[in-house]
Amino acid sequence: MALANPMETRLGQLVQARADKAGTRNDSGFALVGNAELAFTSRMTLIKAAQKTLDIQYYAIFADDTTERMFDALREAAGRGVRIRILLDDFNTSGKNAQVLTLAFEKNFELRLFNPLPGGRGSMMLRILSNLKDVARMQRRMHNKIFVADNAVAITGGRNLGETYFGQSEGTNFVDIDVLAAGRIARDLSRSFDQYWNNPLAYPVQSLMTAREIELLKPKPAAASPEAPSGAPPPAGSDRPIPAKNPTPAPNNATALPDSTDLSLLTWTWAPSVLLVDQPSKIAADADDVAEAQETAVDGLLQLMSQAKTDLLIVSPYFVPGEVMMGQFAELRRRGVRARVLTNSLASNDAPAAHAGYTRYREALLAMGIEIYEMRADQESTVRSFSWGAGSTGGSKGSSRASLHAKVVVVDGRLLVVGSMNLDLRSKLQNSEVAIIIRNRVLALEATRMIEPALTSGAYHVERVNGKLVWRAPQGSGLKDATTEPDVSMTLRLLLKLIGPLAPDEML
Repeated sequence: MALANPMETRLGQLVQARADKAGTRNDSGFALVGNAELAFTSRMTLIKAAQKTLDIQYYAIFADDTTERMFDALREAAGRGVRIRILLDDFNTSGKNAQVLTLAFEKNFELRLFNPLPGGRGSMMLRILSNLKDVARMQRRMHNKIFVADNAVAITGGRNLGETYFGQSEGTNFVDIDVLAAGRIARDLSRSFDQYWNNPLAYPVQSLMTAREIELLKPKPAAASPEAPSGAPPPAGSDRPIPAKNPTPAPNNATALPDSTDLSLLTWTWAPSVLLVDQPSKIAADADDVAEAQETAVDGLLQLMSQAKTDLLIVSPYFVPGEVMMGQFAELRRRGVRARVLTNSLASNDAPAAHAGYTRYREALLAMGIEIYEMRADQESTVRSFSWGAGSTGGSKGSSRASLHAKVVVVDGRLLVVGSMNLDLRSKLQNSEVAIIIRNRVLALEATRMIEPALTSGAYHVERVNGKLVWRAPQGSGLKDATTEPDVSMTLRLLLKLIGPLAPDEML
């Protein structure tokens, strides 16, 4: 179980001292994390500050140089007596990424796999093929992302752990938003962690494989391969259970990430908050049963959105509304609520199948007056800010491409939601999810200010003109408007039309 008394630790005492200094009646403090550098350094800082416990829960941890730096810090923490629990969904633990599991055999580490899959771990493709007899179970994944130090300070949001989430990949870098959370809400996150950790679906690694078996999966050194062409589609492996490519080495010109940051220098806002989190039983249940047996985190989010009176801002990289959500959008528009959605374009989407599901609803959304923005991929994805090349003149300033990965909702400029869920039926029915609802105008405005420049300078504004779709080029981009999915090949457009009608929404 989580640490019973956080006040035994310096972090717990620091949180209490900050609350006392703020003179607030609110029991939870927050700081938004809108850039990749702070996302990495804040986690490293919590590792170094922890005295008793570190509880880490993720859908995916990719084995690369960036996470190895984090693992070294975790080993140092374990060496000074910190108990480290890592709970990891089992889908991505194959090939090179299986090496993450070696931590289970080190002192003061415990590592459990949630909803483990039978079959070998030599490659992702073979693993998928060996589980085709039970596709429904393979699709149900633990998608929660939680990082808690001494049950006092936590991080949650959209990011998994890997170089693509911290701005260090030479291929695609995911642009995301997390939130640092302290006080009571951190303890709520810990209770959620404990529910999953002690669930029958959480298997200690040692019950599934030996250290020697993991060692045998270590990739053999290979000759350097030619660089992928700049127009290649983004790599898979973020939120979708589809084959994921192994991470690529960080580019020589990548911005070096510092080892830590001074969290006391951040602007902390104390505010009322509520944790939205799915029960672990959601993963064990059939998707049809979930809709009837339990209210999900996405259900809670949809209820919150339905209460909007003036304005709704949605950021969802995978946006497949489904009929119920479409009905909610129609009702919001009937009441005159302005609704803006930022999602991925086909070019920036690492899961084209999800984009196929989104296109089923795009024209109907536009017809009812929903404002839609699709992110450009072919631009610099920066390490330091939640923005995408505002001064770009068409083309990336660096070698990497950008893919939207943040999951954020702002309601009426006063309610902010940051979490792991997308607005799609996969998050509602297949995955377990977690999010924090914060009632605070300052934080809601801060998140809006992070996001709005992307709408004008980093995304295409999709409109219906004379019954046809038009992608309006971002301001200052130097690009022309488009009448077909921009920045992608004809082959990918045709592929989208072929796969679009085939898969049900809940599988996309």
